[in-house]
Amino acid sequence: MPSANQSRKSQEKPREIMDAAEDYAKERYGVSSMIQSQEKPGKQCFLVLRQQQFNVQALVAVGDHASKQMVKFAANINKESIVDVEGVVRKVNQKIGSCTQQDVELHVQKIYVISLAEPRLPLQLDDAIRPEVEGEEEGRATVNQDTRLDNRVIDLRTSTSQAVFRLQSGICHLFRETLIHKGFMEIQTPKIISAASEGGANVFTVSYFKNNAYLAQSPQLYKQMCICADFEKVFCIGPVFRAEDSNTHRHLTEFVGLDIEMAFNYHYHEVVEEIADTLVQIFKGLQKRFQTEIQTVNKQFPCEPFKFLEPTLRLEYCEALAMLREAGIEMGDEEDLSTPNEKLLGRLVKEKYDTDFYILDKYPLAVRPFYTMPDPRNPKQSNSYDMFMRGEEILSGAQRIHDPQLLTERALHHGIDLEKIKAYIDSFRFGAPPHAGGGIGLERVTMLFLGLHNVRQTSMFPRDPKRLTP
Repeated sequence: MPSANQSRKSQEKPREIMDAAEDYAKERYGVSSMIQSQEKPGKQCFLVLRQQQFNVQALVAVGDHASKQMVKFAANINKESIVDVEGVVRKVNQKIGSCTQQDVELHVQKIYVISLAEPRLPLQLDDAIRPEVEGEEEGRATVNQDTRLDNRVIDLRTSTSQAVFRLQSGICHLFRETLIHKGFMEIQTPKIISAASEGGANVFTVSYFKNNAYLAQSPQLYKQMCICADFEKVFCIGPVFRAEDSNTHRHLTEFVGLDIEMAFNYHYHEVVEEIADTLVQIFKGLQKRFQTEIQTVNKQFPCEPFKFLEPTLRLEYCEALAMLREAGIEMGDEEDLSTPNEKLLGRLVKEKYDTDFYILDKYPLAVRPFYTMPDPRNPKQSNSYDMFMRGEEILSGAQRIHDPQLLTERALHHGIDLEKIKAYIDSFRFGAPPHAGGGIGLERVTMLFLGLHNVRQTSMFPRDPKRLTP
C-alpha cells in the first residue's frame, strides 16, 4: 500500500475536476477526500466523497477493478474517514441532486484509508446542514448551537460552515485590498497594554511579571499615534478583547477588529466617505466573487440578498429620532439607541430607502466616549457616526480630539483618572493632525451580510462569557 504522501502526490484538485466535466469520460483521477455517506445495495456501494465545500458521488462495483471484498471494505469505512481514491470520472444520465457535482460520478478502482475516523460521530453532518424549518416540519433531527460549538472541528466540515468562513476570509482580503489601493498602510498594534484602551472597566486584566497589564479593547491609541507619526492613513486587522458579561446574539468577548484611522484636510466626512466606500467595495466584491458561498449558506439559512446604495445613505441622528417618533417610539434628544430601536430603525430605513446599509451621523455628545470631538456648531452633538447593516451596528467611529487641552477637559468631564490615560494625552503634545476613524467587527459583518442570526456562527472558535473552549 502506498504511503499517504505518495498517494497524495498525484491527486488533482477537486475544482479542476468540477470545472472540466466535459472532458471527464474515460480519464483517471486520484482524489484525497473524506467519506461523507454510504449506500450499500449489494454488489455495489455508493460513497459521497467531500473536499471542503464540494462533494461527488463515487461508485464501487464488482467488476474488472473491484472484487466483492473491495466493495464490502468500502461499504464499511467509517464516515468522515480520510481516503485516497483512484478511478475514472464518468458523466451520468440523471443529475445527482445530493452532490455539488451533479453531472459526473467517480467509478472507483482503488481506495486507501489514510485516516480512520471513530465509528460514532458526536454529530451527523447531514443533520448539521438541515434547515431548521425543514427539520421541524418533517420531524428530522437538527443540531443545536452548543452541540455544534462543543464539536467545532466536525461542525466546521459542513458545507455551510466552509462557505461562511471562506466568505469571511474574503472580507479580510477585500478590506486589505481596497485600503491598500486607497493608499493606506497596514500596521500591527500591541494587544498587551498598560492601561485600558478606552478608559473603561470592561477590560481583561492579566499578570505581567510583577505588575498588571490589560488586553487591548481597541487598537485606537496606536492607530492615532501612527497618525501623529505622519503615516496619514493606516489600518489593522487583529483581535479585540471586551470583558463584557453580555450573552446576546451579537456580543463576543474576543472578536476580530478591522480598524481604520485617517488624517483629513477639511472635514471629518472625508473619512466617513472613505470608510463607507471601503465597505461598499467589500459588499460588491463578495457578491461578485463569492456567489457559490452565498448560495450554499442560503440553502440552510434563506435570506434576502444584501442591498446597499452608492453613495451610501447618511442620516443625521435627529432624522433617525424623527423616524422613530413617527413610528410611536418615545426618545429624548440625547438618549442613545437601544438594540430594539436600532432594529426598528433598520426596518424603517429599508422601507423608505430600500437599503440594508446606512450611516447615522452626529450622535449626541453625551452618549459618546470622552475622546470624541464635539460638534463646533452644536455643543450637544458630536462629530461621530455609526454604520449599520440590516439594522445592527457594525462600526462605531468619530473624529478624535487631537488637542491635548480639550482632551483633558473632556476626560475630567467623564470622571476619568488622568494618570491612567497620561500616555494617551501626551501623544498629542507634539503636533497632531485632525483625524478620524472607526472599528468594524468582522464577525458581525459576516453574520449580517449573510443574514445569519448569531455571531457565534461566524466566529470560528467563539469566546463569550460562558465559553472558553475549544
